[in-house]
Order: sequence, then structure tokens, then C-alpha cells
Amino acid sequence: MATDPVPGFNTRAVHEGCGFSGSTGAVMPPVFLTSTFERGNPDGFDYTRSGNPNFRLLEQSAASLERARFATCFASGVSAITAVVSGLKAGDIVVAEENVYGCTYRLFDRVFGKFGVRVVYADLAESGNWGLIREHRPALVWLESPTNPLLKVLDLAGIAAVAREVGAPVLVDNTFASPYLQRPLDLGATLSLSSTTKYINGHSDCLGGVVVSNDPEWQERLLFAQKALGLQPSPFDAWLTVRGQRTMALRMERHCSNALFLAHWLEGLAGVRRVGYPFLASHPQRELARRQMRGGSGILTVELEGSAEQALAFAQRLKWFTLAESLGGVESLVCHPATMTHASVPREVRLQVGIADGLLRLSVGIEDPEDLQRDIDHALNDVFR
Repeated sequence: MATDPVPGFNTRAVHEGCGFSGSTGAVMPPVFLTSTFERGNPDGFDYTRSGNPNFRLLEQSAASLERARFATCFASGVSAITAVVSGLKAGDIVVAEENVYGCTYRLFDRVFGKFGVRVVYADLAESGNWGLIREHRPALVWLESPTNPLLKVLDLAGIAAVAREVGAPVLVDNTFASPYLQRPLDLGATLSLSSTTKYINGHSDCLGGVVVSNDPEWQERLLFAQKALGLQPSPFDAWLTVRGQRTMALRMERHCSNALFLAHWLEGLAGVRRVGYPFLASHPQRELARRQMRGGSGILTVELEGSAEQALAFAQRLKWFTLAESLGGVESLVCHPATMTHASVPREVRLQVGIADGLLRLSVGIEDPEDLQRDIDHALNDVFR
């Protein structure tokens, strides 16, 4: 008898993450707002810090969407990063892409650096730098693709192959792509990390993080960190995340089409020095992006002519783009990395990796693209024309 084919992404997104409805027949699972559980219950729960039905549903669905064996959920993306790095020890070396999220840089520099973890940064979009992995034989290779905020696309399969030569695990921060657009484990990564706050939840109403893997040893480390370090999310945030990811594919398609529309239009406009978007013909890793990703995602960068003050003046004149941290919600946001997400990175380091004072990061929402286009055009006219 033939086996049924594996359900598609949308089917898994809608139907995974359901359960624990008891005898009610509820189509959607309840929120288990409890701190503790009666000892000896058949599902094995004891205390919400070490497990909750809403965590289990989120972890099951997150693993399914990336076709992974395991997933562990956390209170935020930074909590997920903390959980992974807490598994390292003094003297360990991490080889990392030089353009990482500002809070990742801060954790490595100001927290884990105190405990003897050393990070070697390099431009890993250049294959000539992959030799650093062979040289240092790191305890972990830390990647983002696309990177935050410069949207560099890294050859995940190529880097993972080099890391395997020396037995180094590879983590990919998949937040900007989402599981719908990119599955790092299929490309050779050991761990795929996402801030579920962003595209997975997609509604800017809760915090969360998740790490998925096929490695039982890493899964044990992450479960230990979730419990021992108190990095677990709230049950309601886990419930919101499962609710949000049911529409991830639909949202991501619209994010991608809106962002590509605006990126094409912005190129060559007066006052715009450079536009970054993975699926633009001008992007240096465009062909790689098209091989690795289903779409270019909803983030684009715009480097404006002029100063940081002018870039902020432009951002503050926008109507449909709110000047705010974060990304990946249904609403459009604009961020000035130099003074916001990457303010903790020293200015000389920011400039060295390419985060200019005039750089803005646009998280393009699912609004009507013509409205977003007019909004940007009006702000550019006010500031630059």
C-alpha cells in the first residue's frame, strides 16, 4: 500500500501545533496559563519553566516546518542565542560572519567574552575567508543569511561543508528568511535559529525564539538551557506564535512581492545612493540567493545621500512606515541601524562592515504597495528634493 506524500508547507503550518483540546473538540488549542502541574500526569508535565503544552505544540510545529527532528522554544530571539552560546566553555572559539545582529555582537562582546569565549569575525560571503574555519577549528560557526542589516547572502552549503571537515557545528540565524523561504538544515547547518517575534509570528504582538536541529546532543543542551537558565516563553506568547505561523506562507509571499516592487523602484532615485535586496540584479549574491531561497523576503536596505540626521528626518516623515525596532510584522517599519539595532556596535566596526550613517532598513509589510511607494516618494521629496 502506497504511503501518503509528506504534506506541503501550508498544510503543516495549519494543522501542526494543534492538540490538548481534551473532550471539548476545540479546533484551536487552549492557552495553558498554569505555572505547575499535578505530579504523575500522563503527558509528563511538572513545571512550566521546564515544559508546557503550548511550548510542546510550538516546538512540534516549528520542527515540522523546517523538516527537523527537534525544536526548542525560548522567550525571545536573544534568549535563543543565549541558550546556544551557553553550551560553550572558556577557551572556545566562534568563527562568525562579521555582519551580525547588534544584540548578537553585544552578547559575544560584553557577556560571553567575560567567560572566555572568543569570536573571530570575517566576511564569510567571501569564500577566501572560509580557511579561518580550518585554521581555528571552532567550537561553533555563527552565520546569518541574509545578514542584518546589510542583507549579505552566505553560501550555507559551502560553509557547512568546510565546517564538517573539522567537525565544527554550524548555526544559521534564519530570522530574515523564515522557514518558508529557507531551510538551513537542508543546506548542511547543525542548528537553525529564528526570532519568532519576526516573520514566524508576524503580528508584532509577542516575543519568542526557537532553535531547530536534527542533533540529539544539541537538543539536550538546549532543553537544559531552557530550564536551567529560565529562558522559556510565556504560554500565551507560544500560543500566539503558533497562531501566527499558520499564515506565514501567505504573508511571506506578500512581503516578498512588495519588497521587490519597492526595491526595483528605489534604484536610481535622487537622494538614494544604494539599494540592497537579495533578488535585485544588482545584489552581489543574487544567483546564490535564488538557489538558497524561495523569495527575497520583506527586508530591503536603502542608503541615502547625506548624514544620519537626514536619514532620520526621512524616516520620521514616513506615514505608513513606523520608525521602530523589529521587523517581520504585517505592518511596515523603518529602522536606522546606526542609532537603533546596531547602536551597541562601535562606530568604527559598523563603518568597516558597511553600516553607513545614511543606511535605513525597511521592513516592508503587506499593505498596498502603491501606498508605500507614495509614502517613500513624499518623504524623499521633503528631505532631498
